[in-house]
Amino acid sequence: MKQLLKNYPLTVIVLAQLFGTSLWFSINSVAFNLTEHIGLTEAGLGHLTLAVQFGFITGTLLLAVSGLADRYPASRVFTLAALLGALSNALFIVIADTFSLALLFRFLTGLCLAGIYPIGMKLVISWTPQYAGRALGWLVGMLTLGTAFPHLLRAATPSLNWQYTLLLASLLAVIAAGLIFLLGEGRELPRRSYGVSPLQGLTAWKDKRFRKISAGYFGHSWELYAFWTLVPFLVGREISRLNAEPFWISWLAFGVIGLGLFGCVVGGFISRSTGSLGVAKSMLMASGLICLLYPFLGQLPPWVLLTLLALWGFTVIADSPQFSALASANAPKEHLGSALAMMNAIGFSLTLPAIALVTSFWPSMELWVLFFLLPGPVAGLWAMFKLEKNQLKEI
Repeated sequence: MKQLLKNYPLTVIVLAQLFGTSLWFSINSVAFNLTEHIGLTEAGLGHLTLAVQFGFITGTLLLAVSGLADRYPASRVFTLAALLGALSNALFIVIADTFSLALLFRFLTGLCLAGIYPIGMKLVISWTPQYAGRALGWLVGMLTLGTAFPHLLRAATPSLNWQYTLLLASLLAVIAAGLIFLLGEGRELPRRSYGVSPLQGLTAWKDKRFRKISAGYFGHSWELYAFWTLVPFLVGREISRLNAEPFWISWLAFGVIGLGLFGCVVGGFISRSTGSLGVAKSMLMASGLICLLYPFLGQLPPWVLLTLLALWGFTVIADSPQFSALASANAPKEHLGSALAMMNAIGFSLTLPAIALVTSFWPSMELWVLFFLLPGPVAGLWAMFKLEKNQLKEI
């Protein structure tokens, strides 16, 4: 079994990423059910989403500053994180009625996700360095599909209690842990760095190129998760205008977010000929333009807006793997895990105010809250246009 998995490492890693990251938005997929059963409001959902983000940020900071991302085998860190994440996600069922505990367990789930996403990137680089841009496209695509997957689970099981959706997500995370445990480590990066001072893992930030790449990623992050949080509300608005059944919200939310998988994969293939920098710029520009125009188009027919949402879902994440590929190429290999973890920590910290703004003001502003997302693409593009392609390493 182990040898079979090692023959297809990229397939194993991206499947594990899909299954493991299904924990991320598992609560969002049953938000309307929680509204009925425990009186969860839009603001409450925003707080639960923020708790996951804050947990992820805390976890990535711990990985980066402590050096754990480079001290221990990535496969073991991933395995433990996926198992603990599955447990904390499942226990949410028991404590959902107590909001303070609900926040705590979503925080713990986010903490565990820090051992899945950035560590998954390190595993990809260690197994498939020869086509990292394309491979990271698949990896981030599976993160995207994993984010959307709970919506699919909910749509496919409308008659089941909402608790089963969470349990299915936890089961998928356990399978992810088993896959990565059996796969083990790649050979292209140092496995352990016990003798390295933890803070030396931050040396990548001395490089001007790495800082500019990170700044582009930060702008992308500001937009991305706030948009994903809003997707059920944006879809729900159009379903209401169509007088369609509410169960379509889960199906269409899955479709809008899941299209990001194809954006990531297509971007990865294009990057082989144009380079990661060009793909990152063009996708960030496209999503930023949709963000700018969407509120002005709010009275167009619902199917037009749903199509525009699908295009936004395609472009909003397609630049992410290219930022990761550029960062991986321009960071020291012996500190790659820590550098990526720190980049993720800062990027995801920027999702907190963005999510808080859009969920707090949605009831009063609706589509106009999208203007809160616009500074992300603008700032990201400003940083990326200051980079010259011939100054960068690409992998």
